[in-house]
Amino acid sequence: MSTASLTLDPHFTVGAINRRLFGSFVEHLGRCVYDGIYEPGHASADAEGFREDVIDLVKELGVSAIRYPGGNFVSGFRWEDSVGPRAARPTRLDLAWHSTETNQIGLHEFSSWLEKVGSELMLAVNLGTRGVAEALDLLEYANLGNGTDLAERRIANGKRDAFGVKMWCLGNEMDGPWQLGHRSADDYGKIASRAAKGMRQLDPSVELVVCGSSSAQMPTFGEWERVVLGHTYDDVDYISCHAYYEEKNGDLDSFLASGVNMDRFIESVVATADHVKAVRGSDKTINISFDEWNVWYIDRFEGVDKITGIDNWPVAPRLLEDSYTVADAVVFGSLLISLLKHADRVTSASLAQLVNVIAPIMTEPNGPAWRQTTFFPFAVTSRLATGVALEVKLEAEHYDTEVYGTVPLVDAVATHDAATGGTSVFLVNRSQMEDATITIDVAALGPVGIVEVQTLSDTDVYAANTLEARDRVGLATNAPALCANGVVTLTLPPVSWTALELRAE
Repeated sequence: MSTASLTLDPHFTVGAINRRLFGSFVEHLGRCVYDGIYEPGHASADAEGFREDVIDLVKELGVSAIRYPGGNFVSGFRWEDSVGPRAARPTRLDLAWHSTETNQIGLHEFSSWLEKVGSELMLAVNLGTRGVAEALDLLEYANLGNGTDLAERRIANGKRDAFGVKMWCLGNEMDGPWQLGHRSADDYGKIASRAAKGMRQLDPSVELVVCGSSSAQMPTFGEWERVVLGHTYDDVDYISCHAYYEEKNGDLDSFLASGVNMDRFIESVVATADHVKAVRGSDKTINISFDEWNVWYIDRFEGVDKITGIDNWPVAPRLLEDSYTVADAVVFGSLLISLLKHADRVTSASLAQLVNVIAPIMTEPNGPAWRQTTFFPFAVTSRLATGVALEVKLEAEHYDTEVYGTVPLVDAVATHDAATGGTSVFLVNRSQMEDATITIDVAALGPVGIVEVQTLSDTDVYAANTLEARDRVGLATNAPALCANGVVTLTLPPVSWTALELRAE
């Protein structure tokens, strides 16, 4: 058995937790939209064709803002195709995912769905195959009240009030050679700056996200951020980060330590942004929109799912439908811990994606919807992580990994909400063999009691929830925990994620 100790003090904070940290991502990819959120023939479908069983699960998940409509998809997307009478909307080829897009769901329909689930729209513009003029047209269509051709066209299409979209992404992963319209950092920085300046002239209230590197493993990582921010620093509010993790070659020890890589990624991007700030002598701080993150078995996509062929362009094919295990969910929970540990600079994040496509929610056509293992850490963290993230003092034993070197067996973060008197602690035990006994010094919080302890673990770390066994994995609420004399003691099983809620007495 390993041991670890944690000290909490509400006076030492990282930063306020922005609710956008618990965002997600819906792309026109695979069955995320069609057969996912939208299936008119389903028994649970509402009058607009949206599955109400999925709506209920999205509400339970606690998603705050949703990035749309891509992703790689957006770099070939013509937004005009997705508005107006459905019968008149063109069918197009989506080169990003080698699929056919029917455009039956577009800005109006998706905005209506967002109202049903209670989430904010985060809209991406195409800076791959299109440019500044098209971005301005979309902004005018979405945000101008009335009086111009585009605003009146929106009204004629059924939306009298403006959509009022606040957060906009200036393209997607433009550093990637796979991206339609891929550009160098210098060329992308120039067009992003022009688009941002124009968008602010039209609507000064918009919040803009410029593309950072699509992963920390890109050969241009770091230099890309420096060059792009050199062009756009005065024009934007955020730079994006994207990161996906998977177990490779049976190396579970390294996979369980993926949060260490996310920590380093965030800190590197912050350092680069602050370097540009210093060089420019600016008093403005650029924050991070971590608008794609998840566990994704990319190797399986490349080897199994990928669609090819000049005459093979299916509608809503089954793509990226990873089935998540307990180990995946523990890593997923640790990535949430990393985001919270950097809440001062990561003020927006988007779990990629929401339904069916590398998603916490799965559906079957004419069948059920269910929670994957990753659903549980997100739903609990979104519900409990309020107020501010605390700068915790953690002491833990370490273990060696092939990929990330020596890392702690236990990782943790805590949040505190002065308004409610609630404090939450989120922990992972990365050991495959041993329990971890954790002692948490909570004396600085004053008298507190344990409200709940939720743990995700299983004797089979590869157990998953599937169509045939939709409730195989869930949360245990009977984890042993004791609070006495200003100290909380609890035991974490091997390969586990735990959330602990305390409340002032």
